[in-house]
Amino acid sequence: MNNKRVGITPPKILVLGFATLIFIGAGLLTLPIATVDGNGLSLLNALFTATSATCVTGLVVVDTGSTFTTFGQLVIISLIQVGGLGFMTLATFFFFLLGKKISLKDRLLLQESLNNLSIAGIVRLVKRVLIFTAIIEIIGAIILSIRFSYDMSVGKAVYYGIFHSISNFNNAGFDLMGEFRSLTPYVSDPTVTLTVCALITLGGIGFIVMNEVYEYRETRRLSVHSKVVLVTSFILTIGGTMLIFLFEFGNDKTLQPLSPLGKILGALFQSVTARTAGANTLNIPDLTHSTLFLTIFLMFIGASPGSTGGGIKTTTFATLLGTVWSQVTGKEDVVLFRRRIVTEIILKALTVTVSGLFLVIGITMLLTITEPGKDFLMILFEVNSAFATVGLSMGLTPELSPIGRMLIIFTMFAGRVGPLTVAFAIAKRRRPVPYRHPQGKIMIG
Repeated sequence: MNNKRVGITPPKILVLGFATLIFIGAGLLTLPIATVDGNGLSLLNALFTATSATCVTGLVVVDTGSTFTTFGQLVIISLIQVGGLGFMTLATFFFFLLGKKISLKDRLLLQESLNNLSIAGIVRLVKRVLIFTAIIEIIGAIILSIRFSYDMSVGKAVYYGIFHSISNFNNAGFDLMGEFRSLTPYVSDPTVTLTVCALITLGGIGFIVMNEVYEYRETRRLSVHSKVVLVTSFILTIGGTMLIFLFEFGNDKTLQPLSPLGKILGALFQSVTARTAGANTLNIPDLTHSTLFLTIFLMFIGASPGSTGGGIKTTTFATLLGTVWSQVTGKEDVVLFRRRIVTEIILKALTVTVSGLFLVIGITMLLTITEPGKDFLMILFEVNSAFATVGLSMGLTPELSPIGRMLIIFTMFAGRVGPLTVAFAIAKRRRPVPYRHPQGKIMIG
């Protein structure tokens, strides 16, 4: 008799949940009330926009500010909020309001959704996630609203402040500035630049790290996970800023015309936003090839586990670097912050990275067929942006063919839910095998 339980696993529920949100959002965006022209979006464009919003990517086929009505924009920002936090997190919030108990199955789903290592304390973590999100987004909205009020009416400034605070904290990159400009008018503005950078960074380090930093006053300790996330994020941000500053310093289309402060702010924002945010203060097609390639690298790494961002994650990158360093120095163990990283984690990092590479390479090859005549770097940039749920664009997305748009939709969806599913699948309890094959040696390098 078969004793195996038959049911829907947490990864399947997450995939179905995201897919359901996308189709609901797409349906709403096809309504006449959603667009300024009163015709609604076509089904394909609506599906693309809903996927980009739910997967907190930011790639768009139509300009958000000029195409959508307030209703359409509210649909998009709602999808961003739910997609960034995870639908299970918001569902738990409503459970709290209704006084419903959180079942074991719900806790397992929350653990998977937040990419937490343990089910212990998961409900308390969710409560803090909701509190952290509300506080950060409100503060960001207040600061941006005050700054925008100098350029527009107070009511519009408040609306813009709320929209851009939510969008950037969730690393989505959608904006209302019009004409696909993003935040380029504010490239030298320290208030907008630093506020949005802070929102992106806080949304990208992960709620687990945020919670540990909050509790540090009492515990006086950080886990190796939080240390790796914070140090790696800092190095990537500062290193990226310095390299972009050098690469773009003499570029008369980007940093060269700016003041010294403007140059630093422009380089900093480009480094931060490449970590899965999608907003930009420098015109992406005007960047040098060196900066574009560096941006591709930063996008692929992305944010951190349990965050609103995508990519292979900072911890994956740090684990791979640690593995390489241990091999080069002849050490048997991979050690980060005086802690030995177990083999299972190393194999998981390799699996996530190789899976991501295969997806990016495969979709890029297909787009070179479906989009003949398009620049290869532009295609690679767009695919990598979709996979890492970044949203930065060299301008290819609005020009994609219907097949090309479907491929990017798939890439955004896979980039958002794929790593979670892969991580869960390889973290499941392995079945014991009653035998082992004899060793075999192959030559490497």
